[in-house]
Amino acid sequence: MFRLRRPRSPALLARRLAAGLLAGLALALALRPEPAPADAAATDRPVVVAATDLPAGTRLTAAHLAVVALPGEAVPAGAVDQVEPLHHQVLAGPVRRGEPLTDARLVGAGLTTSLPDGQVAAPVRLADLGVSALVRPGDRVDVLAAAPDSGAAERVAAGALVLAAPGRGSDGDPGAGLLLLAVDEGTATALAAASATATLTISLPPP
Repeated sequence: MFRLRRPRSPALLARRLAAGLLAGLALALALRPEPAPADAAATDRPVVVAATDLPAGTRLTAAHLAVVALPGEAVPAGAVDQVEPLHHQVLAGPVRRGEPLTDARLVGAGLTTSLPDGQVAAPVRLADLGVSALVRPGDRVDVLAAAPDSGAAERVAAGALVLAAPGRGSDGDPGAGLLLLAVDEGTATALAAASATATLTISLPPP
């Protein structure tokens, strides 16, 4: 014999609905991503970077520089947090937009940190400004000296590491044609003597 099902109690339906809502809330909380630590921003440090791509030999002004926040572990040694100390400094090599500016990127004492053991930094001025513009920091060069009225050139330095190459410049620029090389003390002496009596140029040896 067919019997009618008694309707469910409204209180039971309410309890089941509440239980379903609580289960859904618990699932949503479990899947929620972990919030970032409250002190994450506090670990960032202001760093001066290049505002645009800059060639070697650039004399820095405020228009060349910007200050950004970087994580502390991403800040290189020698970086600065204010633009004023970099005003009128000269870049030893090219710098990409967004790259932090450090003392090793500037013409000055910071370059000596790149010196290999037992070597010194020796300045060499080339006669051909176009040749000096082809060289970049990190290149290896041979320095050749040609005495006046001589049909041959003498190799004064071999495989010297270029620390700084300010670029082409102009005839009135004190940095025009100037390279800073890492050489041993004997070679530095020979370069100084050759620069007083001969015309200097360079060649790039094979790697």
